[in-house]
Amino acid sequence: MIFRKKTRPISVGEVIVGGNAPISIQSMTNTDTRDVEATLRQIKKLEQAGCDIIRVAVPDEQAAQAIGPLKRGASIPIIADIHFDHRLAMIAMEQGADGLRINPGNIGDRDKVKTVVTMAKNCNIPIRIGVNAGSLEKQLLKKYGRATPEALVESALGHIKMLEELDFYNIKISIKSHDVPVTLRAYQLMAAAVNYPLHIGITEAGTIRSGTIKSAVGIGALLAQGIGDTIRVSLTGDPVEEIRVAIQILKSLGLRDAGATLVSCPTCGRCEIDLASIAEAVEMRIQNIAKPLKIAVMGCVVNGPGEAREADIGIAGGKREGLIFRHGQVIKKVAEAELLTSFYHELEEVLKEEKI
Repeated sequence: MIFRKKTRPISVGEVIVGGNAPISIQSMTNTDTRDVEATLRQIKKLEQAGCDIIRVAVPDEQAAQAIGPLKRGASIPIIADIHFDHRLAMIAMEQGADGLRINPGNIGDRDKVKTVVTMAKNCNIPIRIGVNAGSLEKQLLKKYGRATPEALVESALGHIKMLEELDFYNIKISIKSHDVPVTLRAYQLMAAAVNYPLHIGITEAGTIRSGTIKSAVGIGALLAQGIGDTIRVSLTGDPVEEIRVAIQILKSLGLRDAGATLVSCPTCGRCEIDLASIAEAVEMRIQNIAKPLKIAVMGCVVNGPGEAREADIGIAGGKREGLIFRHGQVIKKVAEAELLTSFYHELEEVLKEEKI
């Protein structure tokens, strides 16, 4: 059982972040925000994959103006990612942005920050203070010698203080590094220091293969400690993959009960069917199922029948053949060549029963 640290809840559009709310999943589009049609297509794909909140880059005024039509076409909250120019934040809020991601230290002097904060307060728009190891203030790098966890936390606390002095508390925080131990320690220190909701992740994690591993280790370790209210898996490539990985991380810790869960054995010398190909095909087939189902694909008679019987539907392999189970009952025995076809047929019957 994981006991989450209770944080102050905030609203990002209709999504609650913090408090007792479920841990939400975020991603960021990698299209040109000014291309509304392409960006909206990607947002729709992310919505379908299970994304709760989407962030878009706002490098110039045209991108800021695009927030309006994107909001009208999207079904999930949109956060505007702002750097350097406080005026872009103002335009994004005028266009209906549900939240801002800013670094107060790089959008100008205190008066410019105050202008943004005042409008955000009047519009009830939350601000995420985003501190990354790669953009740490020069004075902190000089003080600590490098981007240490303490340096990241000191930077974030300085930005928080600036907003609090402006009577603004509608805040969430991220303090990320590509270094997993640095990120873990930074979030541990931050969780002990404040009760604002935390956006967690491993920044610049890498490609789908290496980035998935780093993200699962880092995000999973924090969530297991009860730290984290919203997550973003940062992967190079299609952001839809970020959502799929994030969902699996949450499901593996029992923090999200949605979608199909695949249980498949690692195979050994007892396996006499091509289990790897079968398991991969099943995984592709079930990835868009929304309801919680347990599906087992097992290779031999040692653990196979037991795991398959506990599943809503499953396969237990034999010698160039296999058994199909539904709700603990053997439905049929079929040849290996017919296993997938037979399994898909029975899966459709299970989905009908579940009214999915």
